Amino acid sequence: MEWLFIFGLAGMVAFLWNRLDRAEERLARLDDLQDRMLDMMHIMQRRPVEQAADRAQTVEPEQEADSRPISVPTVALRRGEDETVSQPVQDEEQPAPAAKPEPEPASIEEAPDQPLLRGFGFDLEDVFGRRLPIWLGGVTLAVAGVFLVRYSIERGLITPLFRVIMAFLFGGALIAGAEVAYRFREKVADPRVAQALAGAGLATLYAGFYLAGTQYGLIGQTLAFLGLAAVTAGAIALSFRFGLPSAVLGLVGGFAAPALVGGEEANLPLLALYLGLVTGGLVYAGRQQQREWMGIAALVGGLGWGAVLLLAGDPGFTEVLALGLYFVVLGAVMPALADAGRFETPLRLVAALVASVQLAMLVDQGGYSPLAWGLYLLLGATLAFFGWKRPEMREANGIAALVGTLLYAQWDLVLPSDFVWVGTALAALFAGVPLAFLRNGSDRIVDRLQVALVPPALAAVAYGTFGDFEADAAEWSLAIASGALSLFPAAGAWLIRKREDRRWFAGLTGSATALGFAALLMVTPGWSAPLMAALALTPAFALLHRVGDTAIARLCSIGAVVALGALLSTGAFVEEAALLGGDAGATVVWQAMLRWVAAAAPFAALAILAREPAIRHSGEVFAAALAYGAIAQVLPADILPWAAALGVFAIWRFATTRHAAQGMLTFIAFCWALVPLFAWLGAGLASLAADPVFVTDLPSPRSVVTRILPLAAALAILPSLRGIRAFADLQPAWLAAPFLLVAAHVMFKQVLAIDIETRFVSLGLAERTIWEALLLGLGWLASAGLARFRPQRGLAVALASAALLHFAIYTGLLHNPLWDRQALGHLPVANLALAAYGVAIAAAILLRRWMGGRMRIALEGAAIALSALMVLTLLRQAFAGSVPAGVPMSQTEDLMRSLAGILLALFYLFLGSRLGERSWRVGSLVLMLVAVAKVFIVDAAGLEGLLRIASFMALGFSLIGIGWVYSRQLRSTPAPARASQ
Repeated sequence: MEWLFIFGLAGMVAFLWNRLDRAEERLARLDDLQDRMLDMMHIMQRRPVEQAADRAQTVEPEQEADSRPISVPTVALRRGEDETVSQPVQDEEQPAPAAKPEPEPASIEEAPDQPLLRGFGFDLEDVFGRRLPIWLGGVTLAVAGVFLVRYSIERGLITPLFRVIMAFLFGGALIAGAEVAYRFREKVADPRVAQALAGAGLATLYAGFYLAGTQYGLIGQTLAFLGLAAVTAGAIALSFRFGLPSAVLGLVGGFAAPALVGGEEANLPLLALYLGLVTGGLVYAGRQQQREWMGIAALVGGLGWGAVLLLAGDPGFTEVLALGLYFVVLGAVMPALADAGRFETPLRLVAALVASVQLAMLVDQGGYSPLAWGLYLLLGATLAFFGWKRPEMREANGIAALVGTLLYAQWDLVLPSDFVWVGTALAALFAGVPLAFLRNGSDRIVDRLQVALVPPALAAVAYGTFGDFEADAAEWSLAIASGALSLFPAAGAWLIRKREDRRWFAGLTGSATALGFAALLMVTPGWSAPLMAALALTPAFALLHRVGDTAIARLCSIGAVVALGALLSTGAFVEEAALLGGDAGATVVWQAMLRWVAAAAPFAALAILAREPAIRHSGEVFAAALAYGAIAQVLPADILPWAAALGVFAIWRFATTRHAAQGMLTFIAFCWALVPLFAWLGAGLASLAADPVFVTDLPSPRSVVTRILPLAAALAILPSLRGIRAFADLQPAWLAAPFLLVAAHVMFKQVLAIDIETRFVSLGLAERTIWEALLLGLGWLASAGLARFRPQRGLAVALASAALLHFAIYTGLLHNPLWDRQALGHLPVANLALAAYGVAIAAAILLRRWMGGRMRIALEGAAIALSALMVLTLLRQAFAGSVPAGVPMSQTEDLMRSLAGILLALFYLFLGSRLGERSWRVGSLVLMLVAVAKVFIVDAAGLEGLLRIASFMALGFSLIGIGWVYSRQLRSTPAPARASQ
């Protein structure tokens, strides 16, 4: 019983809402009009004053005294229905009149009495005391009729026939009372009385006919149909006579009658017909009376009842037919006839979606029978018909196409013949009809989408139902079906080929290409999928060659990616991919070669034909990678890195603009070099922890030749890297230098082949010294620029720095002969210490010459420190032998250290004086002070007698001599020169 109140109150709220909207719109218009009138009044007040001021300025001085006030017209302002106010306008120069002027009219907000505004005020007594009781009274009468029928049923007081007669009599009496109230409307003085009575009577008559025809079977279905149709017609007619509330209450009661009266077993066909009539009447009334919300409410109620009807389940032939026609009417016909204003398009789309889903559920409940499918196709045909007449309704047909395709995909346990005729009908309806729109030029976006997407979707559903993804046998029937479906998008592309917007042309061409590719796959072995993709893409690339359009290029890009996916997902791809890195793979060589070439062909065509840089460069990258993959299927692993490098050279020589392809092949060569490079790097990192680098820890010479050198060769001919900010000033060939250095180091380590600890002790220093000398020699050659090569100062600095750093880390710190077991040789002076330190000192001196600037002092200090360490090492070898580490130091050797320091300090002073280098003189002083401190603190502490006296005398004379020479040097050097030094 609550539903009647809900529907009734909903109708009344809708009615009141509509009236309130109209009142607000009228009030807004009045406010706007009032504002414009006020603005006009102010303008008209200012204009005469300004004109008078201008005329007053032109009057001669002697005439000013005789000038008289200027007459100014009054401005009328309408304040109410008939009330006007005249406001005289005075000149600013005239004195104020004696009478008090009338004040300016107040604004709308300030007006104390506004008849217009009073008419739109919200009167609580008027709404809740005068209007709502009448409407609620009509609803109460309808409820009373239903209660009376229910009471009689529960008590068993009257027979079913008498119940129905009572319902008819009560409803007729209510409508008669409404007519009496309408005829004597002057005495009743309120039209809502007639509206309420008519609405209640209509609801009661709906219930009476429903009881007679469905609940009790007192009358036949034909008579019940005629009765319901008559009540619906009466409701529409009375809505024009009594106004909107009558129709709202009557039709709300019509929707509520089945739920309130109900029956144990509903007659679905009759109920569907009844609800269709109710919905149609409401839609018609809303259209005729220009009530947008009425048509929307009708469709919402009708479709809502459709969902309830579907809950009955297990429909028979009659139920399927009735419900199917009901959904067709509500999903296609009613939205086309409804006038929903700004909600018209959303209403049609939602109605089409809901009706399509409900009809699809009916098809499923009906076991996908031909009748159920025919009704769904009827819905699509109806939408297509209205779309032909009214193009704005075609989006609804697109929704039906989507739901129909999904329903088609859910169909299982199907006979092939039924599947074929349904699929053919879906294709003709949802792709053929939009194709006709493309032909006459009235197509919309949804039409192009249907032509492009419906055929591939149907082909996918067909293959998913009958195809075998695992078997590799030919499936000719499915291939023929896919080929036939491809004619739809192909024809669409042909029809719009001359349009300016090429995107849809490309999309339709892509759809046809995809279907052609699918058809080829169904009749060819699986391993040939990349070949079939390349074959299917041939027309698209022919168009790209002819047209050169961006949309076609993007279509070809998508096709190339599909060809790549075909390569990755078919055949013996895992075994073929293993060959890329040199692993063994059980493949059929000629098949693998064809597959990779076919996958590379579309990308190569993109690289040649595409105009957009992004597409062209992407094509180069993938074409180069796939071409390498094709070569990898036939060449041995050791040749593949050189094959990539040879490809880089070929591109550099014959296609200099294909930088992306060149970079891809270089990257492939880099991937080959990663393993030996990581082995070399790991050994180098371990050496920083004082672990010797044995030859067995490094990559083999074969891996250097076959993996590292190809990378260096590819990098040597790379194009300019000016596009990369970090390498803007870097010569591309320099990128090869580090890898060449790694290769040279590995090959150099093979010469002495140090593989155990004893060999490292005897040959380690010699190996490091030779390596550092080679680095320094290469740096000197780079700075000299021999033959046709220009001097490369940067490369020279890098090599000399590497030599000096290598010495500092390994010989100067980690494996210094003074504390680590390293063989120097048995001859004094002429041993490895002199050679090792000599190379390091030469590197510091050359770097000072090449770099200069701020590094000059630091490099001179490094040379001074290295020469001092060299003297100490040579002295240590003279007393301790070839491996001095661990041999105890004698007192004589310790004294000779002090003397050697003093002599070396004198040499530094002499050298600084001759060269005019202040840094050598400062080094002399530092070394002298260290030697003196050692003599006084360490050496002299162990001497006695004449030896102590002789040592101090020698030290004293030496210090005097050094001071005299140094002071003389300072006197002979001008002050500005010394300052600059």
